[in-house]
Amino acid sequence: MNNAKWDARIERTRKLAAAYPFASEGLRFYERLTRFHKSSYGQIEAACGAAKRARPPAALRREFDAFLLLPQFPPFLSLIAEIAPAPLAQFASEFRTRSASYWQQTLLRFWEDGSGGAQTDCEPFEAALSWLFLRPYAEYLADHTDSKPLIGTPSTCPLCGSRPQVGALRPEGDGAKRSLICGLCATEWDYRRIVCPACGEEDVNKLAIYTAKEFNCVRIEACDGCRTYLKTVDLTKDGHAVPFVDELAAIPLDLWAAEHRYQKLQTNALGL
Repeated sequence: MNNAKWDARIERTRKLAAAYPFASEGLRFYERLTRFHKSSYGQIEAACGAAKRARPPAALRREFDAFLLLPQFPPFLSLIAEIAPAPLAQFASEFRTRSASYWQQTLLRFWEDGSGGAQTDCEPFEAALSWLFLRPYAEYLADHTDSKPLIGTPSTCPLCGSRPQVGALRPEGDGAKRSLICGLCATEWDYRRIVCPACGEEDVNKLAIYTAKEFNCVRIEACDGCRTYLKTVDLTKDGHAVPFVDELAAIPLDLWAAEHRYQKLQTNALGL
């Protein structure tokens, strides 16, 4: 198993927790959650192998292995009951009393929904638990997919259909190229610089960028047409940044966006 991506997330979480005390509680939660994800991913890979498979576009959600996943669910619920913010922790504790068949139905309903939790039929806390639990399974499937080159630049994940959780700017030539990163399976794909991933708006006068001096490499990309926003991590400014983690730490940017009546395209592990 290649632990590099998990270890990078954990290490970056520790660094940012020390740098941003106001975000430390949420980052400590994310660190412990990521340790669970790392262990879960390893168990899945040990059971299913490291070979890649050919999967058609958007076909990832056609696979669901309840026999593999359900034994991991009770330890996950116990962890969330211990480390999550109070409302979710209490719900996880209560959810442990449900039957295994109910757990399976809930997870499968979320998995087959196809929207990454944005418009799922699950109760909100059930959707949150399902999303947090299924992320390592989704990442395993994505990492072990021998996918073909993309045609066009889709606004949702080409493998699982979920919405992007964060954007990234990576060095390319003398500038930077933009990509989107899936909130469920962590697939990253190229996306045009001047276009809203929510509604497709291309009018530069309606696409605003907001920054704060406290966050050198994180910015808000907002659309005044549909009033949505996405946080983007600029790796041309900080090559050590980890998009999932740096996005999570920049809480004041989310608060600013909420005050200005923008709605986030896809919430993160803290529900922001």
